[in-house]
Amino acid sequence: MHRRLAVIGHQLLKEPIYSSLTNTISHTHLNYLNPRTNGSKLFRAFIFTSTHQRRVADPNDPSTLMKEDGVAVCSQMWIENFKEPERTVTQLAHYLRRFELWVLAYQKVCADETGAYVPRSAVQRSALEDLLALRNAVLDGRFKWGARLEFFIKSQKDKTEYESLSKRKIRAILTTTQPPAFQDRIVQEVLFMILEPIYESRFSQKSFAFRPGRTAHTVLRVIRRSFAGYLWYIKGDVSTILDGMKAGMIIGALMRDVRDKMVVDLVKAALVTPVIMSQVEEKKKKVKRKYQKKKVLADDEPKPDPYWLDSFFGFAPEEAEKVPSWGHCGILSPLLANICLDELDRWMEGKIKEYYCPSKSDVIWNSPEGEVEQGNTSWPEFVPTSGPDKTRKIDYVRFGGHILIGVRGPRADAATLRKQLIEFCDKTYMLKLDNESLPIEHITKGIMFLDHVLCRRVVYPTLRYTATGGKIISEKGVGTLLSVTASLKQCIKQFRKLSYLKGDRDPDPQPCFRMFHATQAHTNAQMNKFLSTMVEWYRYADNRKKIVNFCSYIIRGSLAKLYAAKYKLRSRAKVYKIGARNLSRPLKEKKGQSPEFQNLLRMGLAESIDGLQYTRMSLVPETDYTPLPTGWRPDHEKALLEYIRLYDPKTVEEQRSCLKEQGLISPQDHISMLVWNYKRNAIGVDQHSTTLSGGNNMGKELLLGSNEGNNDLKTGDQEDSQEKLHAAQSIG
Repeated sequence: MHRRLAVIGHQLLKEPIYSSLTNTISHTHLNYLNPRTNGSKLFRAFIFTSTHQRRVADPNDPSTLMKEDGVAVCSQMWIENFKEPERTVTQLAHYLRRFELWVLAYQKVCADETGAYVPRSAVQRSALEDLLALRNAVLDGRFKWGARLEFFIKSQKDKTEYESLSKRKIRAILTTTQPPAFQDRIVQEVLFMILEPIYESRFSQKSFAFRPGRTAHTVLRVIRRSFAGYLWYIKGDVSTILDGMKAGMIIGALMRDVRDKMVVDLVKAALVTPVIMSQVEEKKKKVKRKYQKKKVLADDEPKPDPYWLDSFFGFAPEEAEKVPSWGHCGILSPLLANICLDELDRWMEGKIKEYYCPSKSDVIWNSPEGEVEQGNTSWPEFVPTSGPDKTRKIDYVRFGGHILIGVRGPRADAATLRKQLIEFCDKTYMLKLDNESLPIEHITKGIMFLDHVLCRRVVYPTLRYTATGGKIISEKGVGTLLSVTASLKQCIKQFRKLSYLKGDRDPDPQPCFRMFHATQAHTNAQMNKFLSTMVEWYRYADNRKKIVNFCSYIIRGSLAKLYAAKYKLRSRAKVYKIGARNLSRPLKEKKGQSPEFQNLLRMGLAESIDGLQYTRMSLVPETDYTPLPTGWRPDHEKALLEYIRLYDPKTVEEQRSCLKEQGLISPQDHISMLVWNYKRNAIGVDQHSTTLSGGNNMGKELLLGSNEGNNDLKTGDQEDSQEKLHAAQSIG
């Protein structure tokens, strides 16, 4: 029987199905007379064929369309656009076909909705098939923004059976305000990933809102570095543009750089498709409940923002409160707003170059190039006094829909610039501005921007410099110092809005009853996080210690009143007496830090209580006066530009010539470097046509030619160069 099985197996191996295994089995030397060996070998062969058949990719599996990682595709787009920032983009449809981008967009939307990141390997096949159907619908023009009943892909949380809904529920869905559809957000993410690198490479360096790596802190540091010495300031509010613009103007701004019909039509449809808004319903009377059950979050439901984060969001300055939302664009709206306002930035950059008029008698800004950093770079906010003939100069920054223009010159020039700006906004954006919306203020009155006040102080520092002959001279100087201070009045206003205090002249803290049912340890931890964010927000304010100490006083008083009401201690003084100044002692024990609490804490049965931070002004960190470097860029842009520069052959040649001038490279090393560079370029440029042996032969010719031109080399040096060549060939 074993012999018959072996013969049958041998015949099966000759069939076309198993022809791929004949070479594998041929060297096993089947012996028909040894049934044990034949049985084990045939079993291994059949197991191999079965596993081999299982590994064949399913052509209908959408995961086979993912050739690369989605992050790698995005990185390549950033590199390509930063290499050629001025080119007009015409072909973007091939990026819309990349299934990797759709999977990455699906992961981001799921993370926003559920609060948990879904790895690519954990995405179910059914979700991939629905995602592929959505991609094909977008490519074929069958996708419609704002769909209410028919979806290509639904969220995992959406368990509604739309086919079995009643007419009343369908009418309610079609006529009331609904959150953006899950598939709409995926398409928005894909468009955002495609368009953001195109425009980030060509946006002006004067705009700072809705852009990665540019925050309100960056604006404050730019103002401290570049706005010293300006007398007149124009503060403008064009945030009405963020409320909405005509679709034709937005598409016109988009088509200045992007000429792909499919992408432009998608954005236009998102702008034109009407958003259904439900009518305002009458407010129903609230019915008091005797008992309210505590809400339990679902497994995939994201947690709400903690109390400290809600409080800090309430401190958002006026310039950062408004975020555009146009039609069905979603996260594309801030990017489109920057695309439209980029024309204003470019116009102001032209005005900066046009107005610049240097004066030789001026101490700073006396060169023909206005962008060159001059003066004391380690103390940029100080400007020494100059003569009557001063350099005329203007500067400009934009944060969202708010602009700030500094003018160093007479007020008449500022008024002329304001008039031209009003005409430009009327012609370009159909925005009617007047003199009241663009006030001109002198620096001595204080300019409010991002809840910080810009003002000027006259200082008399001791200037030390080295004269001719090496003699150090110290003399008294006089100049103006640009001061960036946090507004205490604005801070009180924000605290009052959050119900932390009442009153203006003599602010009185109010208890934060939202934390009434939380433990003392949890409440203190929440407030410490809030104080930490406040310390970071006022990092570049000159009065950082004073403003943070005031915030600590308000929060500490609010907590003391809360604890007094919660533990029935009647007054804040009683709370401080038991719980100490920083409220770190347990208030449940009337005697304060009792030995019972210490024993429980030592055994791990009691929760440790962290005291409030920054209870004294000496504990608040100092102001950060680190100057912003010239030509500052965010870290990701610097890494991109450095990556592109390293792959430029001119950079390699410059580095080699620099090393040669400094005597850090010998002729033999130069020859070896030439050989290595040729091999790298030959292999990297033409990997399929150029063989390694051809590259080595060319390297030998290059080496022989260089040796003919250097006959004065010693024999030992020639042997070293030959050894280096052989080593390079072996590595190659």
